[in-house]
Amino acid sequence: MNDLSPAQRWSSVHNLVPFPYRRVSVQPYSGPMTVDAIAALLLSREAYRRTDFIVLRGEESKYAVVAITRAESEPLFSPITSVEVLALPETCIYVERPAVDPANRSALAQTAHELGIGPEGTLVVKGMYDHVNFIYHPHPLVVRVVEVAPPEPPKLYGLAQQVLSYADLPPIRLELERIEVRHLAESVHPVAYLVPCRSGGLDDLSAPVYFLDERPERHNWTMIGCERSLQFHRHFYGEEPPRVEMCPRRIAGRRREPTLLKCCLLETHIEQDEHTMVVPWGADLSMVEAALRKLSEEIAYA
Repeated sequence: MNDLSPAQRWSSVHNLVPFPYRRVSVQPYSGPMTVDAIAALLLSREAYRRTDFIVLRGEESKYAVVAITRAESEPLFSPITSVEVLALPETCIYVERPAVDPANRSALAQTAHELGIGPEGTLVVKGMYDHVNFIYHPHPLVVRVVEVAPPEPPKLYGLAQQVLSYADLPPIRLELERIEVRHLAESVHPVAYLVPCRSGGLDDLSAPVYFLDERPERHNWTMIGCERSLQFHRHFYGEEPPRVEMCPRRIAGRRREPTLLKCCLLETHIEQDEHTMVVPWGADLSMVEAALRKLSEEIAYA
């Protein structure tokens, strides 16, 4: 038997975002912003059959968020039978962000983070299409994306951002951990450099730069590359050059925090290594989405 009061049950909830957001009704309110006053008013009213939450817009831009139940679900309108005040003005912030999709959990969580709203707060957003939704007690899963740069944005980070713009996932906030390829190159002082390809933006280093994918004539170079590049070099030239490691998986090492990175030794599948999800170097959006979903499903966060 659950002995928690309704208030205690709601206090343990995090990342509540009503879907679809038509479950949220926005209504003007002119009375005192107290639990008793709000409950007394709403219990005297009826609600539309799809309304489960009400955002009350009070005077002086004060807002409150309320969960309700109705006597019946089939009639178009039905009397409100219970009221639970989730947030009062002290912890409820309202913003207008026309570029934020109110149907996107991660976008709402990111906005809350940018505004400094933590797990005890509530953010109400008037977003795209002038629609309104809220995130209650935002506490998104933070995923570290370990990725080489350039390009800009670092590719895997850009793919993950794109996935979060459309995928039906719990709230996730990305943190980029950049591996600057230029810094790796500048850690040595060779006669010449060999890099995997021209897309790395490394054609202006302090020594001549050659590109492995163009299979140049052999020079006395140091290679900035990963294990797959080394395999290519063995095939092309029959031996191994001095090398600076640039594999995100090798550089990152074991992680305790949720981490997303890529490895060139994977080609057609993703792998999980404790709290780390690894995708192929040429991962597409579906692979990145699968990796983020796996992290969100298997890594517990309070």
